[in-house]
Parts: sequence; C-alpha cells; structure tokens
Amino acid sequence: MNWNTIVDKVSPYVVKIDTPSGHGTGFLCLFNEDKSFCGIATARHVVSYADTWQQPMRLEHYQSSSNLFLKESDRVIWLDSDTDSAVILIHTGQLGLPETLIPLLPMSTPLVIGAEVGWLGFPAVAPYSLCFFSGNISARQEWRHAYLIDGVAINGVSGGPVMYSTEAEGVQIVGSISAYVSNRAGGEALPGLAIARDVSYLHDTISKIKSLDEASKQKKEQKSQEPAASTGSENPPATQTSF
Repeated sequence: MNWNTIVDKVSPYVVKIDTPSGHGTGFLCLFNEDKSFCGIATARHVVSYADTWQQPMRLEHYQSSSNLFLKESDRVIWLDSDTDSAVILIHTGQLGLPETLIPLLPMSTPLVIGAEVGWLGFPAVAPYSLCFFSGNISARQEWRHAYLIDGVAINGVSGGPVMYSTEAEGVQIVGSISAYVSNRAGGEALPGLAIARDVSYLHDTISKIKSLDEASKQKKEQKSQEPAASTGSENPPATQTSF
C-alpha cells in the first residue's frame, strides 16, 4: 500500500472543524447536482453541541490556507445518532476544496477482516498538523455500522476519513473515525481499538440530496408548463403570501 500517494490524494479534501467546545476533522463527501452546495462529513459528536445551541463554527482548509466562519444561519447540519455521523451542508466556493469527489466504498462490498486502512485528522497533540494513521480491520459490527480497527485514534481526529485503496478501484472512503476504546481490563489504560463508522449514512444522505434535486427539477418543469397568467382586469388580492 503506497500510503504517501494516497495521503497526497486525500489531503485536499480534509478540513479541521473548530467549535467553541473543541475541534474535530471532516472531509468533502458530496455535491448536489448543480454543485451549488456541498457536504462535509464528520462525526456527530464533533458538531452536535454547537448545532443544538446554534453556536458558530469554523472550517479550516489547510491545503489552501483558507477558512470559513459559519453562523447557525450559514449551514444546515444533518445528524444521525445511530451511526455518530453528520454532514454539514454549505454553499460551494467558500473553501479551496476540490471540484471532484473521492468515491465512497459501496455498501455491497464491506471490507474484510485484516484489510489495511489509513485515516487522517488533526489530533489534539498536534492540532495544526494533518496527521496520518494506519491499522488493520479487526472486526465488522453490522449492528452499529462500524469497523473495529487495530490502530490509534486521538481526540481531534474524530470525523476524519478512513481510506482504502486497490489497484482495480483506486482510493475509496470506507468510513469516518468515531472513537477510540482503550483496554482497561488490567486496571490501567492499555492499547485498544479504534472505531470507524461506515459510509452508510453518507450514502443515505447523498440519496436524499439527489431526491431533493429531482424534486426541485420537477417543480421547475411543472412551473414552465403552466399556462400563462391571466392578463384580465380582475383586481388582485390585497395581500399575497409566497412560500
């Protein structure tokens, strides 16, 4: 696995997410049809408090040295507590993000035990450095849409992309970092397992965005086919409300 090449490819898609209560990591995961807005995937726990209390947050894109300050009215955040996943929807063109996407691993082909994966994020021990980590899939937990990984996940890396690559398919995103569970069976913290949520929620969100795009397109087509408004002399209503 040539991780240096893979990291070079994925790094431009990664952002740091700063909130008043801390920071995490996110990555570009979707565009709508006309690319008027995009989605930044992350872990739910990174943004849920700021979203609940309508606090501001900042997205920092170190690759382009750009950052974006988001008030509550500047974004829409879709959250899923079952998978600790979230997608921040923002208008495009505000950060130096790529115009193409790295494909998500199809849900029909989950990773096998032993597969080597890597992930990126901004750990609390080096919050201004995008760091690389790697490990192997230890287990698949269907019930919580997660992989257990024999590797380290440090605070601040939550929400970072988990990457996998093959010669046939190239680089794919297989999930996002959610947590690290250390082994305390002996009374002290020992090495444990990282938990990465799979991309099921991202696939679901993309489907919803496509549905919204299709609904909007159909509405515009129906409107264009409506007969022209009457030009008679009827008096218009005193008030008019639009939605």
